[in-house]
Amino acid sequence: MTDVLAAFEAAKGFMPLDEGLALHAAAKEATAGPATPGLPLLEVGTYCGRSTILLADAARSAGTVVVTVDHHRGSEEQQPGWEYHDTSLVDPATGVMDTLPEFRRTLHAAGLEEHVVAVVGRSPQVARLWRQPLAMVFVDGGHTDEHANADYEGWAPLIAEGGLLVVHDVFPDPADGGQAPYRIYRRALDSGAFAEESATGSLRVLRRGPGSLAL
Repeated sequence: MTDVLAAFEAAKGFMPLDEGLALHAAAKEATAGPATPGLPLLEVGTYCGRSTILLADAARSAGTVVVTVDHHRGSEEQQPGWEYHDTSLVDPATGVMDTLPEFRRTLHAAGLEEHVVAVVGRSPQVARLWRQPLAMVFVDGGHTDEHANADYEGWAPLIAEGGLLVVHDVFPDPADGGQAPYRIYRRALDSGAFAEESATGSLRVLRRGPGSLAL
């Protein structure tokens, strides 16, 4: 675990350590759960792979994989002129963001490439093609209501009973951050299909209960 945490700390990204440890614990629990044996984990929003490292370590321990979905062009706040823009991630040939090369370097440095399936594409398009139940879905994609709701609607119904939905950047107070992740977190709870398991910083872990999920 020491090597995994070192790789996590070295990777580009914005997740603090306490939230990362909570994410890792949730992934370990999901992959070990009696209701979800052998099922894959899924991450929406890869960026440069900081959180993927933790999910991949949990997947490796359980003999499964993490599928991570991203178009790798950066979310809204990562574009030029915004707070989280990183000029080192701009492709000089196209002039636009491309986080895929940095993500691949991150996984290679961590020695976790074989435990990750990277899907390059937009989350709603990939979700429409996906059929297999999932042990856990980690939503950390675009922070507009359009993108957050599409991620929730595309992936939450695919979480197996007893599996976990994890949402990042949940800020109940608008003064602390954008509200789209908070609204899908509330939407999941209000559906009656999920119950909250834990909260660490802006990370929320919810468990899928029995019955269907009405969207």
